[in-house]
Amino acid sequence: MTNVKSICVFCGASDGKDPRHMENAIAFGKMMAERGITLVYGGGRIGLMGAVADGVMKNGGQVIGIIPEHLDDIEVGHTGLTELIVCKSMHARKVEMFKRSDAFVTLAGGLGSLDEAFEAMTLRQLGIHDTPMVFFNALGYWDKCFEMIDGIIADGFARESHKNLFTVANTLEEIFEQLAAEPAPKFDPREKLF
Repeated sequence: MTNVKSICVFCGASDGKDPRHMENAIAFGKMMAERGITLVYGGGRIGLMGAVADGVMKNGGQVIGIIPEHLDDIEVGHTGLTELIVCKSMHARKVEMFKRSDAFVTLAGGLGSLDEAFEAMTLRQLGIHDTPMVFFNALGYWDKCFEMIDGIIADGFARESHKNLFTVANTLEEIFEQLAAEPAPKFDPREKLF
């Protein structure tokens, strides 16, 4: 997929214990800005979420944050973005993020990041969208997740082909290489989503 103009990034609202995750988030934001790619994300100002947004903004890029009211109300929303959209619910947030994105990239994160990534993966499996997905596996962060998916396949609850729903990058450069190598979607996912 050579025409990625926006990437939805799923990542943690925490810093994590290893500072390299934070460094990667900032660097990824900078690389997006340098390529003219808009960041679409959950709208937070803390943790890796805030770091990737700051990485884009500090390097002249565009950021669209989408945050539910209940999180914005407790002052987690990032006020320095190109655009901050406040929506009614977590579900509405995902719908908006999915509609505005040409690709999904999952950095290190927690349960919320897993929820978002697995919903995007499931919707791709069902043919509701055909948007490329990349897990950034810095420091082997997602290895246990991939082992779990292998176990689900081994137990007959998913097919081996379901591993084609996403790719895995071990460096930030590989993320962009993999997105460039992905075939263009067979349809415009924004027309079909939900």
